[in-house]
Amino acid sequence: MSEPLRWGLIGTGWIADSFAADLACTDSGRVVAVGSRRIETANAFADRFEIPNRHASYEALVADPDVDVVYVATPHPMHHPNTLLALRAGKPVLVEKPFTMNAAEARELVAVARAEKLFCMEAMWTRFLPHIARIRQLIAAGALGEIVSVSADHGQWFAQDPDFRLFAPELGGGALLDLGVYPVSFASMLLGAPESIVALVEPAFTGVDGQTSMLLGYASGAQAILSCTSLAKSPTRAAIVGTEARIEI
Repeated sequence: MSEPLRWGLIGTGWIADSFAADLACTDSGRVVAVGSRRIETANAFADRFEIPNRHASYEALVADPDVDVVYVATPHPMHHPNTLLALRAGKPVLVEKPFTMNAAEARELVAVARAEKLFCMEAMWTRFLPHIARIRQLIAAGALGEIVSVSADHGQWFAQDPDFRLFAPELGGGALLDLGVYPVSFASMLLGAPESIVALVEPAFTGVDGQTSMLLGYASGAQAILSCTSLAKSPTRAAIVGTEARIEI
């Protein structure tokens, strides 16, 4: 590209804050617009990052002619409508994880993006870490032989606050959508879509999932053993076991 990508942000929370701060460390793009439900919030965010275009609605943000690509940084339940809004406006989209709340919403976004011939991707940043890129190279080269099993966990402790989004059902709370997406995405990257899934869930105090363990089976015979919890800090480790070698992370 001859010019940096011009980003428009939907949402002004801490994810958007982190994105704007980190993008400023690169030469690949710059934030030129931000949209919020209130102009006061948009202005406050834009002032912090010297963003020229401020919008009091998401509709105005996606319609901004200065915006090349949209980053959706709203709470989980809003990912589907906000992404659909951007795609319908003809803008490619990067969607904060989780991509959507469920498979039906995900399928619709993929269908619309393909119909409109627009780029649309979940912002699964871990796939772009240097060691993960090296792991993909080793596996593609056959260094591990045939993959037999993958294990991964992600656990964090959070105080029991019913207003905190991770515990709030109306905000798409639960360990799986916030923490479990990482081990699930890791297994998906390595093994693709599973043929069978078994899960065991322990609810948190608000009824959302507080701990989830998953066993995924694949046509190759490989298995993935995955877990996530918001009730305690886990080792947060992973292993890829092949017939010739293994990788521990």
